[in-house]
Amino acid sequence: MPGIKISAPSKSNLTATIKLNGSKSISNRVLVMQALAGKAGELKNLSNANDTTTLLRLLSNESDQILDAGDAGTTYRFMTAYLATSPQRNFLTGSARMLERPIGILVEALNEIGANIRYAGKEGYPPLQIGSPNFDFHDTPVLKIDASISSQYISALLIIAPSLPKGLRLLLEGESVSMPYINMTLSLMNYFGIEAMQNGTNYHIEPQEYQTKDIEIESDWSAASYFYAIAALSKGEVNLQLKTLYKPSVQGDAVIADIMHKLGVETVYKPDGTVHISKKTPTKLKDFEYDFTNCPDLAQTLAVVLAGLGIRAKLSGLQTLQIKETRRITALKTELEKLGAKIEITDDSLEILEGIKAIDKNNLPVIETYKDHRMAMAFAPLVLKLGTLKFDNKLVVNKSYPAFWADLKILGFGVK
Repeated sequence: MPGIKISAPSKSNLTATIKLNGSKSISNRVLVMQALAGKAGELKNLSNANDTTTLLRLLSNESDQILDAGDAGTTYRFMTAYLATSPQRNFLTGSARMLERPIGILVEALNEIGANIRYAGKEGYPPLQIGSPNFDFHDTPVLKIDASISSQYISALLIIAPSLPKGLRLLLEGESVSMPYINMTLSLMNYFGIEAMQNGTNYHIEPQEYQTKDIEIESDWSAASYFYAIAALSKGEVNLQLKTLYKPSVQGDAVIADIMHKLGVETVYKPDGTVHISKKTPTKLKDFEYDFTNCPDLAQTLAVVLAGLGIRAKLSGLQTLQIKETRRITALKTELEKLGAKIEITDDSLEILEGIKAIDKNNLPVIETYKDHRMAMAFAPLVLKLGTLKFDNKLVVNKSYPAFWADLKILGFGVK
């Protein structure tokens, strides 16, 4: 893969308007719901991320016997549930990394209610052979599922629940992770006409049909977090306008505005869906602690920003990061320590003991992305502190934010 070199803007004050990509989390859920509805409404601001274009391709070719989800984790999990309701046979595979990411909890849950899925390789992991189901229940089936591993399993089951002959009762056990993503799923289901009864962490969805409706998809708050990072690390004034973002939002990562307020970054929400980000003075914060259980995709952004600002910090609630595109906690430690930081990690936490140091511009370290889009985008704003950085993979951002490097250019960053 081609590498890339990023350099800081020559100007200290940063002003720009950025049209962010549509949320892939919302886009992917909407696409599966519309597929279950059997007819698509108009989708405005649909994500152009690789994960979403992959899902579109798979849904358009669902009759193919072999379907390849590549490295798209959400896509793989949603397609597993979606295909499990179909009478046709499919072989669902993915990239080498995808074959290392567990799927067993979802598969066993689906098989328990009548799906016909078997492992074509290692037990509990892709690839999967998915056959015709037998949903033969006199009453609504009841599923108990561990909610402490991945919210995507739960969202996948909730999305298909209305299309099951007897619906589904879903009982969540353990501490729920990424709960805002489950709430996002329920909110979108409601938008498309599905009523879900909820009692605490128990859900009951009767058999229903999704309605066909138009929708404008909100831009991606995860993508917005990188511009908050730029504002936090900038030495001068910042005035950024980000389009199609709202408060309140169904996206849990919208909490980035509140988190970054502690670092001196201010947010103003405008009625037309524009978010104005500004910063005039550096933060004086010395210590930081936050539980990322409900917003794990923000952890890399904050870890890099805090290390860049030299703020001692403890980031907890990171248990899901080790089963993402890479082992993210480990990757953060490795790459931040290349830049002189001192980091301690556990299976679910990261502690910053010392921040990054100045680097030798004649011997630039290469930041490894580990084929993880968020590693590249989280580290890129550090050039505001270091001047220049090299990355091993230019194309890795395509997974969620193909225009990321181009949008940095709008702000005056050098991109080669």
